[in-house]
Amino acid sequence: MLNQTLKFSLALVLLSTVSLGFAQSKKPAFAEELVKSRFASWGIDPSYKKSSINLLESWKKFNQQKEIVVAVVDTGIQYNHPYLKDNLIAAQGAVSDKNFGVDFSTSAPTMTPKDSHGHGTHVAGIVKSVYPNVKIMALKYYNPQASGQTNLNSTIKALKYAVDQNVDIINYSGGGPEPSEQEKKILMEAESKGILIIAAAGNEKSDIDKKQNAYYPASYGLSNIITVGAHDEFNKIISSSNYGKKSVDIAAPGFRIRSAIPGNGAGLMTGTSQATAFVSGVAALVKANYPKLNYQQVKNIILSSSVKVQTLKGKVLGGGKLDAARALEVAGFVNQRLYPNAAGRTVARKK
Repeated sequence: MLNQTLKFSLALVLLSTVSLGFAQSKKPAFAEELVKSRFASWGIDPSYKKSSINLLESWKKFNQQKEIVVAVVDTGIQYNHPYLKDNLIAAQGAVSDKNFGVDFSTSAPTMTPKDSHGHGTHVAGIVKSVYPNVKIMALKYYNPQASGQTNLNSTIKALKYAVDQNVDIINYSGGGPEPSEQEKKILMEAESKGILIIAAAGNEKSDIDKKQNAYYPASYGLSNIITVGAHDEFNKIISSSNYGKKSVDIAAPGFRIRSAIPGNGAGLMTGTSQATAFVSGVAALVKANYPKLNYQQVKNIILSSSVKVQTLKGKVLGGGKLDAARALEVAGFVNQRLYPNAAGRTVARKK
């Protein structure tokens, strides 16, 4: 059997030298107008051909085989936001105004993680914009009145809950300069359960290859973590984004990103938080289409299918930016080789 490195190398060679097609119709799985929604951004807009994530093309390759749950560990969510209300999932019972996630930022957890900040709703909206059928588990850790240590303790509780619920993916658009053995232990438990963690590289303008600039949980170096930096419409790392040619795995759109905000509206935010959400969305797309792929295969697919651009060279691993269509294409190739009898679209040469 081919080893993992060779499999992914072969997939990339095939992408580079053969025109690939998919056996089924090229009609997008989701309506094309969704990429122009007032809650969506240039990051998925096909008119930004060189800097967007090539989402519409990925939808032409998509055929959902499994429902995917992404835990968004953040500032909470507006549960009845028109853009997100159909995507929320509660661990127990139906979603309602009294049950739409878990708030760990209070002394006693509640099932109403209301978003008074806006960040969590915005991040969740980006994940949904990439994969419209995603199920989002909103887990709130942030309290603006709390100390950094208290918020870290709340984060640990939220991460533990997500791992115990066996979610598919955890989006953590946060972090800090101090490591936590307890946090790392939980993320290692997630690793053992096959849960993929998408983590922000941070917004300190620093090279996190340097030990003194490490940012956690992104810098734990676990096999199930994808560390994400942010680029702009010109494929340049944004001024606030952390970077590192060894420590940052990939870059994704993160400058003036439009998404849902509390109050039923849309707004712009900038940072690696937003970039992280794009990667979570693509990971969910891949996993939903090819559920037999494990977390390490999904991670390798996303990284190996990234588009190498000169402006990102030396800033992220391989100078790569997220490309949803290439990720689905490589995933199809790998899935066919590993699981030839599994459901999901298979790769075929164009005539």
